[in-house]
Amino acid sequence: MGGSSQDRILLGDCIAEMAALPAASVDLVFADPPYNLQLSGELRRPNNSRVDGVEEAWDQFDSFAAYDRFARDWLGAARRVMKPDGGLWVIGSYHNIFRVGAVLQDLGFWIQNDVIWLKTNPMPNFRGRRFTNAHETLIWCARSQESKPTFNYEAMKSLNEELQMRSDWLLPVCGGAERLKDLNGHKVHPTQKPEALLHRVLLATTKPGDTVLDPFFGTGTTGAVAKRLGRHFIGIERDPGYTAIARRRIDAIETAPDDALILQQKRDERRIPFGTLIERGLLRPGDVLSDVSGRWTAKVRADGTLISADVRGSIHQVGAQVQGAPACNGWLFWCYREQGQRIPIDLLRQRVRAETA
Repeated sequence: MGGSSQDRILLGDCIAEMAALPAASVDLVFADPPYNLQLSGELRRPNNSRVDGVEEAWDQFDSFAAYDRFARDWLGAARRVMKPDGGLWVIGSYHNIFRVGAVLQDLGFWIQNDVIWLKTNPMPNFRGRRFTNAHETLIWCARSQESKPTFNYEAMKSLNEELQMRSDWLLPVCGGAERLKDLNGHKVHPTQKPEALLHRVLLATTKPGDTVLDPFFGTGTTGAVAKRLGRHFIGIERDPGYTAIARRRIDAIETAPDDALILQQKRDERRIPFGTLIERGLLRPGDVLSDVSGRWTAKVRADGTLISADVRGSIHQVGAQVQGAPACNGWLFWCYREQGQRIPIDLLRQRVRAETA
């Protein structure tokens, strides 16, 4: 298929194919393994239409012990190919996710979060004998307790309108034009995941240029989103029909331009002490700063501290104390005056950053 040589689909058994990959070669694993639904016979809706995905051979296991062995084998193979600071996501339902979680911990993975995918349009419970299954669970973990996996905190906050991203994600199931169908209008794959889910996973825990491995590739959702976001992918799938569909799907995807993929992390920005503004003459000793409303004021001192009445200290300490607050971001709280406007001193810090970049 087109694109980088790093972007490829391997046809075969995921455990055997992972064994052939170089150790410590992938940044992230996203896995959507068989759920072991434990359903006997087909499931039909009240209108007698058949529910897809409950009788697939790849979801059949003889026992819980057999499923546990399978989980241990593929997770062990995945851990070998992960970089020391790599991460892994696995998605499942109540049928399998708790068993997978135990195996993850037994193998030395370190769980970072469990995330609940709340479905806006879940399939109803047709038999009326239990609650509607309206969510699936994702486990995000690091390769080990010592690992430092990627987490793009600011990107997630931006995606959520400047609020911290929570661990419950309200997203629709795959449908509409995104749902792949054959010429007869039937679903190509019964458990195709929505691209929105993978967008959030990859944006949160990878960087442009990272390599993502999906050992249960199906029709290639992980590859499609990875390509669009400028990540590389390796997909493993044992069904040649699915691999053909995935190749066509991914070949049609265009990668976003480089400038649209940059993730600016505040922790990566060069630290600028408040005193630098005084040294450079952007503020002078004796200048008076205020909050945006003008309620509180403080005087700039030559050593880079502020004084307000009998309170003195850093821009953060004085900002907190005048408000009676436990903490304060002084860069955003304190303002200087320019052309009659009160402007946060953070603007001056950004000017210094731009000059020294």
